[in-house]
Amino acid sequence: MSIKIVIVGGVAGGASAAAKARRTNESANITIFEKGPYVSFANCGLPYYVGETIQDRNELLLQTPERFWKRFRVQVYVLHEVLQIDRAASCVHVKNVISGEVTSHPYDKLVLAPGAGAIVPNIPGIQAKNIFSVKTVPDSDAIKTFLHEHPSQNALVIGGGFIGLETAEALKNRGLKVTVIEKAPQILPPFDPDMARLVAYHLQEKDVEIIVGDGIKSFHQTEELAQEAELESGTRLPMDLAILSIGVRPELKLAREADLKISASGGISVNERQQTSDPHIYAAGDAVETTHLVTGKQARIPLAGPANKQGRVAGANAAGGGFTVPWSSGYRYC
Repeated sequence: MSIKIVIVGGVAGGASAAAKARRTNESANITIFEKGPYVSFANCGLPYYVGETIQDRNELLLQTPERFWKRFRVQVYVLHEVLQIDRAASCVHVKNVISGEVTSHPYDKLVLAPGAGAIVPNIPGIQAKNIFSVKTVPDSDAIKTFLHEHPSQNALVIGGGFIGLETAEALKNRGLKVTVIEKAPQILPPFDPDMARLVAYHLQEKDVEIIVGDGIKSFHQTEELAQEAELESGTRLPMDLAILSIGVRPELKLAREADLKISASGGISVNERQQTSDPHIYAAGDAVETTHLVTGKQARIPLAGPANKQGRVAGANAAGGGFTVPWSSGYRYC
């Protein structure tokens, strides 16, 4: 009988796992459940779609359920959320997001690629309709729709990491006055200060204002929209919209409830085969712990490059291969 492989989540880790599993095992029965509307899209392109460097929305969509089936014979269910892993029965319970129907699906091997969600701080005014994240295609759609319907001048980008700076560039290209706010002493916190300083100089040359060493305290709104952001220092900044790029938090609910081992760094613990504490369950992507190339220590590195590599290893081993990770992930952006 063919092996049943169930993959939770698409995008980088899950989609890569599915493709590699098929290449490893031609007869495997492979299914992906993705709770969002898109199984595989270019996260790194989202800010450039907002900034209209990418004009065609379809260029963000790397694979569709139809193309996955035609090319790989992988069955993809979007808008299907995995609610629970029943390890004793080797099955997952899945909810159809549209109908609400819950069904059970058996597996021989399970691959977890739940990813990570954008961090949204619990501060006053955070629910205002002009405060956004840039994590998914619908997030980008919402920003573009808002800019179309609400002519805007002042944009705040909360967080000076990779996505934050790309978003700042995108908004600047659309003609907005952009301010980047970073709580750390410098933008690009993972970088050495001298390198981050060069990037800061370039942004300032492009008339992007930078505030470092200060965090967001609250938003002050009238009706549905926020008009001002208040920083921890007490400084108030006018705004027409704000983009949250504070970071991401791994989606660990399924793993925790299934009693899988969670590492000290806050990710799903895996070995060199991307195998979790359950030998029948693998994990890859933003929710797992990996080995940092430079420090040699365990860390979470929520970037597309490591997620794709981990997904390929997880998919190959779930399909019966004998693959290990011959490298450490390190910082590699997209």
